[in-house]
Amino acid sequence: MIKKLLLIAVTAVCFSSPALADMPGKGWISSEKVKSMLLERGYRVTKLEADDGHWEGEATKANVNYDFHVDPRSGAITKMERDND
Repeated sequence: MIKKLLLIAVTAVCFSSPALADMPGKGWISSEKVKSMLLERGYRVTKLEADDGHWEGEATKANVNYDFHVDPRSGAITKMERDND
């Protein structure tokens, strides 16, 4: 009976803990570096988060909204597209 309760408790903890996949990883450039890099290119970052292994966010430039992805190690912009929402 105790083993069964322990198994249930461990299972509940495993499925209720937050996902760590959406946190900056070891060796990532900082969020401030990403913002600074985009600012140098004329973008104002309005949202930035770690998501699915890259930096992801929203920015504006010349009153146009963009969605972007940035490689977390090199800082290369891997996606920059106009937000149509």
